[in-house]
Amino acid sequence: MHDAQSSIGDNDRRLEKYRRMQRIRQFETKAEAIHAAGEIPGALHTYAGMEASGVGACMALRPDDYMVGTHRSHGHPIAKGAMLRPLMAELLGKSTGICRGKGGSMHLSDFSVGSLGETSIVGSGGPVAAGAALGAKLQGLDRVALCFFGDGASSEGAIHEGMNLAAVWKLPAIFVCENNRFGMSTPTSDAVAGEHVADRAHGYGIPGVIVDGQDVDAVEQAVREAVDRARAGKGPTLIETKTYRYADHAVNMGRDLTPRGPEHDEWVGRDPIRLYRARLIEEGVGDDALSAIDEAVGQEVADALQYARDSAYPDFEEAFDHVFVDRLPIPADVRAHA
Repeated sequence: MHDAQSSIGDNDRRLEKYRRMQRIRQFETKAEAIHAAGEIPGALHTYAGMEASGVGACMALRPDDYMVGTHRSHGHPIAKGAMLRPLMAELLGKSTGICRGKGGSMHLSDFSVGSLGETSIVGSGGPVAAGAALGAKLQGLDRVALCFFGDGASSEGAIHEGMNLAAVWKLPAIFVCENNRFGMSTPTSDAVAGEHVADRAHGYGIPGVIVDGQDVDAVEQAVREAVDRARAGKGPTLIETKTYRYADHAVNMGRDLTPRGPEHDEWVGRDPIRLYRARLIEEGVGDDALSAIDEAVGQEVADALQYARDSAYPDFEEAFDHVFVDRLPIPADVRAHA
């Protein structure tokens, strides 16, 4: 089988990377605004500033490959090709959401694009990705499983358990650490021993790769090499993308506790979308064509929000559907207060 984008021309492929990064940025901008207005319940963790990491990695995958994201979960499924309407509806808790309104912002999954789910449990994706890779290997499927995790999760036992098993069994897995410099409000340098997370790969006898997470092409190339290695039966790879998140750990939660220094302006100056736009123009893509994509994506996001607002909330009786306790009747006193 061929890679996800083998039938797309080089120019269309480049534009698709730009389009997906714009979708993430504009989706997050709108989500942050309506969260501040009270339309989205609970916490909201945005992906702005990290778009090249997610899009570059996912463009190296096929549609049927597996992907496991993190609690910063809107960017990853969009990078994998998920539709915006059900994602936005999920954030608003509507029945048309990708998880019928039960997942919210941090617990999205979209099996139609191979997204196996994100959770608020930091580092929990490691064993899930290893399990998906094991399943693919046992079934003889030519698929890989990619696990995103952050620098804050890089010291979690589950991540190391997943990498260790994947290495021992030579599973077709790729572990992508998105080092955005902060675990919540703690600088990576204060919590992670060693200069590079990728160096930890040596403990498992697998390749450890460091890549500029603001360069979508560089990320795609690094992940593609890891994917080819995994499909060839040579086992997993650990990739560390050096990137940066613009917002606090969770937005609209009061005073920003993330200790920003002079490097903040430097990272913002290396905005991944601006960098890629400049590269495309230098390579001959017209500015008008890129502006047309910007406008079209804006319309997509507006349409997704309107769709979400027009959608109904789930019926109360659905509260116990698709969970282990769905066999139990709803108590009469609970039903009476619904």
